[in-house]
Amino acid sequence: MGPDVDRLREVGLFGGLSDIALAEVVRDHDVIELGPGDTVFREGAPGRDMFVVFDGEVELLRTVRGVETRVASRSRNDWFGEMSMLDILPRATTARAASGVRLLRLTAHDLDLLYRRDLKSYTLLVLNMAREMSRRLRAADSLLAEMGVPAPELPANAH
Repeated sequence: MGPDVDRLREVGLFGGLSDIALAEVVRDHDVIELGPGDTVFREGAPGRDMFVVFDGEVELLRTVRGVETRVASRSRNDWFGEMSMLDILPRATTARAASGVRLLRLTAHDLDLLYRRDLKSYTLLVLNMAREMSRRLRAADSLLAEMGVPAPELPANAH
């Protein structure tokens, strides 16, 4: 069974979307349920979808020198996997259910349909994604600075 409009309003990803747009998400999507330890996707795999956590917790893991390390977690109303919606690179992490989870899956195809049907809602959704990615990048920058890790040199054409 899918989510309801009121439930979607709690998720920042859908902030500013109209009731009509939210009703389409409700109509077109079901919630996936996974048990503790189930893998949502694996690091290095191709991906063209993202997930919203309705209940439970998902841990994001990265393998460095053969050791799997938890780099983040996502819980109620958070989302993950959005990088694969914006680029064509392989998954940067493995996503695994840390507990029983309920997830809403959105695909690149879903975004393309939203773009074609409702440009305003599409724009708001992508802007909400970008804001969260910016917040996460700022947090990562702060952690690196606190650890004393120097910033990488940018290529000359990156300015």
